[in-house]
Amino acid sequence: MNIRMKLNKSQKFNKSQWIKFSIAAIIYTLFTVWTGNYWLLFGLPVIIDIYLTKLIPWGAWKKSENQTLKKVTEWVDAILFALVAVYIINLFIFQNYQIPSSSLEKTLLVGDFLFVSKVSYGPRVPNTPLSFPLAQHTLPVLNCKSYIDWPQWDYKRLKGTGNIRRNDIVVFNFPAGDTVALKIQNTDYYSLCKRNGWNVVNSDKAEFGDIVFRPVDRRENYVKRCIGMPGDTLEIRNNAVFIDGKQMEEPEHAQMNYFVETNGAYISEEQFRILQVSYEDRASFSNPGILSHVGIQPATIDGRFNPVYRIPLTKKALETVKRFTFVKSVHIEPDDIFENYVYPVDYETGWSRDNYGPLWIPQKGASIALNDKTLGLYARCIVNYEGNTLKVNDDKIYLNGTLASSYTFKYDYYFMMGDNRHNSADSRSWGFVPEDHVVGKPILVWLSLDKDRGLFDGKIRWNRIFKIVHPE
Repeated sequence: MNIRMKLNKSQKFNKSQWIKFSIAAIIYTLFTVWTGNYWLLFGLPVIIDIYLTKLIPWGAWKKSENQTLKKVTEWVDAILFALVAVYIINLFIFQNYQIPSSSLEKTLLVGDFLFVSKVSYGPRVPNTPLSFPLAQHTLPVLNCKSYIDWPQWDYKRLKGTGNIRRNDIVVFNFPAGDTVALKIQNTDYYSLCKRNGWNVVNSDKAEFGDIVFRPVDRRENYVKRCIGMPGDTLEIRNNAVFIDGKQMEEPEHAQMNYFVETNGAYISEEQFRILQVSYEDRASFSNPGILSHVGIQPATIDGRFNPVYRIPLTKKALETVKRFTFVKSVHIEPDDIFENYVYPVDYETGWSRDNYGPLWIPQKGASIALNDKTLGLYARCIVNYEGNTLKVNDDKIYLNGTLASSYTFKYDYYFMMGDNRHNSADSRSWGFVPEDHVVGKPILVWLSLDKDRGLFDGKIRWNRIFKIVHPE
């Protein structure tokens, strides 16, 4: 009887109710079409009831005479609404991101806060839908996982406004972050195993901590420039990038490490600021073996060297340094003086940081012959990213238990590099970025804080606030 009486009041719905209902229903329907999940249409009766029929007393708590209960419920309602709104916005529209390292200096600076557009390349349906908003993989304070492993959904990307283009700056989940040593997360697990041995890394918990696996969307977020596109053959010769044999123009703010020898003077704070070299990057260098290898000779008979700095410089900053009257010599950093593991870590190629490739970048639908070389270069893509099993037995290759001579890729892959070429752990170190790891595109710097400056000494970089992030 009560339900019938309520339904009979439908003719009394006012204009405001109809407008609110229409807006909500249209937005909800468009969202359903966008996601392609038409099961969501079963949620329309809920919207009808919220705005029109009101058979379920959704806001009954607002009429409670218990003021304490009413106040607490108001707070709970507001918090839940905020969490759901943030979750949906983060998932489908945009995400806030802070630049933590100098790999893209001077294009993006440490301390830049970015709006990362999810719709530029199309937002992904989450692999782990049950997670706490704003926490990538670990809850602060509690120091536990911020997500629940079940359910796990397959990769699906919704329609976006465009696709990745060469030289785009891209935010993505760290591909080699599938396996992580919790106490040493700054170095990827595979390089740790190469350097220390698999048994040591997996058994010495005091040094390396627990070894955990993370699903794709819970891996660390990285930001780099897309240098290589699917189907490209990429090669680096003496720091110059070649695509299909053609040399590519360097980004405007690309920089390399240089050894700067003075005639006995020291670079001042003002001069470092002119060069835009942060405190973290100002390294004086005195190792005689390395300095001699670089080409710097002792300044005195007893073997002492002049002051030498190892600093990253853009082309513009390099020209400025050379004009300093007290600078005696400038030498680019060779790539054989420090330990640099390059991808693939378990296959000997003879490549290095500054001389890399040629390497073909996998493309969706393209096939390769399976042999020792292609397994060395692409086994990680085939197994870790595309979910197959590979076994080699008596020189025969078995793919998912079946004898195979070729493989066809199901994803597009990208080659990412930092503009700070000698201080960037990028695709040269850990390989390709699969399409399912792509998060979005930085579009705006909304705040920028200089960690080297005080509040009244340029802490806020006012010239970067609301700066559009442009590809080059």
